[in-house]
Amino acid sequence: MRMPVFERYIDELIEKSTLDVPVWNIEKARAGKGAGWNYIDGCMILALLEIYQATGEKKYYEFADAFIDHRVQEDGSINGYSVEEYNIDNVNAGKTLFALYEMNGKEKYRKAIELIYSQVQTQPRTQEGNFWHKKIYPNQVWLDGMYMGQPFYMEYETKFNHKKNYKDIFSQFDNVIRYMRDEETGLYYHGYDASRQAFWCDKETGLSGNFWLRALGWYSMALLDTLSKCEPGDEYQEEYEKLKNTFVQLMNDMLKFQHESGMWYQLPALGGKEPNYLETSGSAIMAYSLLKGVRLGFLPEKYREYGLKAFHGICDRYLKETDGKLNLGGICLVAGLGPEKNPKRDGSFEYYMSEPVVENDAKGVGPLLLAYTELRRLEDITA
Repeated sequence: MRMPVFERYIDELIEKSTLDVPVWNIEKARAGKGAGWNYIDGCMILALLEIYQATGEKKYYEFADAFIDHRVQEDGSINGYSVEEYNIDNVNAGKTLFALYEMNGKEKYRKAIELIYSQVQTQPRTQEGNFWHKKIYPNQVWLDGMYMGQPFYMEYETKFNHKKNYKDIFSQFDNVIRYMRDEETGLYYHGYDASRQAFWCDKETGLSGNFWLRALGWYSMALLDTLSKCEPGDEYQEEYEKLKNTFVQLMNDMLKFQHESGMWYQLPALGGKEPNYLETSGSAIMAYSLLKGVRLGFLPEKYREYGLKAFHGICDRYLKETDGKLNLGGICLVAGLGPEKNPKRDGSFEYYMSEPVVENDAKGVGPLLLAYTELRRLEDITA
């Protein structure tokens, strides 16, 4: 795929979006709702800010700033956001505030950062000390939530709190490694219930039944982005190195499951089982993680080829032009565990295969755009 084609695709999505109804939030569109404050748009806006920083193209910054400005009020309150919901997913969009505040100094962004940090300070925790995924999911840690919350937490501690809670952040990762990693494959289970009460969990281990690609991807980004926001110094160098080694080990273990196309299966450890399929969003996150890991010096130079293979494999398989318009397919719309009123979400193979596969959703577009920014930074662009 020629790289300008991908840039045209992103431009088309922006042109078709409004501040209230971005075309990439398929979940909201299917529900007949406008976007509020959520991790889906947060992922996409963060990607737009990254491509702005990689290319200098102001149109990306201008849309991103207008989108966030539209939601954040002068007193720092955020339309569609509630601390008391205690949804760790909603912390994710807060990452955009750090970048925008540095770029334009809008004081309301600084106030909004404090508002979201107040959720981090009071988020309910498991007995081991990890944030609950949501108030409606008591005692549960989902792999996705490590990406949604920890990089924001680390950036705040580094910039505004003199690293006072670094130990807490490292401890939460230690718990995930201890309780959620499978020694045989090196992969991590999607969810863990510290109470062992959820209908979807193993009553002895508290673990869900499968390794889900996008959750593994979010976790790889959690490791990578938390590391990139950390300034360890002598006091936390050992913990930093352990986290870096955890990231490197995860990349090595994930590469064992990379398909010849460059992509990964929706359930990567069950690649040969029908109707498992090569999935875009998780594969895009892995492309980003590999490419950024190389750029930051966490991974050897040879790993760049694995990231490039993933990026181009996604584009070759799923980025298609129809009637002059580009569409990115192969994106799992959503996957989760419970609650009780939704027994379908039981973590089984059949469940993960049953969720809709869609086009142009930000959970696939955003990570692929992030991977593209790494290509731009590495100057791996074909003319």
